[in-house]
Amino acid sequence: MNDAMLQQALWQDAETLRLSMPTTPTPTVAATSTAPARRNWIAVACAQHARRGCATPGAGYMQVCHGKAAPLQRIQPGDRVAYYAPTVTMGGKDRLQAFVSIGLVLPGAPYAFDMGGGFVPFRKDVAYVPAREAPIAPLLDGFEFVDDRARWGNKFRFGLFCVSEHDMRLIAQAMEADMARLHLG
Repeated sequence: MNDAMLQQALWQDAETLRLSMPTTPTPTVAATSTAPARRNWIAVACAQHARRGCATPGAGYMQVCHGKAAPLQRIQPGDRVAYYAPTVTMGGKDRLQAFVSIGLVLPGAPYAFDMGGGFVPFRKDVAYVPAREAPIAPLLDGFEFVDDRARWGNKFRFGLFCVSEHDMRLIAQAMEADMARLHLG
């Protein structure tokens, strides 16, 4: 492992530990006729955690399902991800119910990151695009993944789920994100 592969810690007591990272740069993957189609994901975390993942430009990352590696292995380079935050703080009663970040997944396998205190979650790198936070309520009637308006939150319990390009486009538009940078042009 070389120094160029180490990610800058977002807080002082954190140390980086990358596992299974390529030693040479991997080109960005774009959806073409020979490449698999780009998928769209909604990840769920409190706003405080989701905001931490996109706080440092050029050093964005995602963690899902309390740091498990398996869900991240389903996500491919070039896939889009939008973070939905039900609350501001983890386990808090401070309801937010908004999308807080959106971006493209970068090449590389999930890697472990030592956050201190014995917590070593897995992450994937993400190139987040500038966007504003957007409440989910105005979008619910337009989403294809919402089968029953009364139970719209059920899918969010999984922590990570795939949605259609139509739904990702609605989210990106509501967040006023750069559609071209998300390849939604």
